Amino acid sequence: MRRTILLAVLLGLTLAYPAIAQAQIVAKINLSSQRMNVYVDGIPRYNWPVSTARPGYRTPTGTFRPTAVVRYHRSTIYSGSPMPYSIFFLRGYAIHGSYETKYLGRPASHGCIRLHPSNAAALYSLVQKRGAGNTLIQISN
Repeated sequence: MRRTILLAVLLGLTLAYPAIAQAQIVAKINLSSQRMNVYVDGIPRYNWPVSTARPGYRTPTGTFRPTAVVRYHRSTIYSGSPMPYSIFFLRGYAIHGSYETKYLGRPASHGCIRLHPSNAAALYSLVQKRGAGNTLIQISN
């Protein structure tokens, strides 16, 4: 009897609080401030500088889910440029590490969202652990 009541309570909590049942990662990128805020289960975890599209290029806005997660990718468009810890979210657009760290905090990319390699590794690890299906990428002006 006790076990049945306990299971019923746990089921009720799971239905009432879906975040408990399914971990959620939200990466919010603000193009104006060139910052990314990462939330895990609704709690702020990281705030990092990024580089998004420089003049003449564009970083798409909207809400996306990762379509591919690749530990070490090389660009097929830009001379094989390294893109460590890539999280693709729309066609060729990705969040990824960049060794051009002096440009973080200002627009400098061809449209991707660049992070310091250690920050990209941390985000990549979270997405790998929690799953791409439990990850949202929100990009706004």
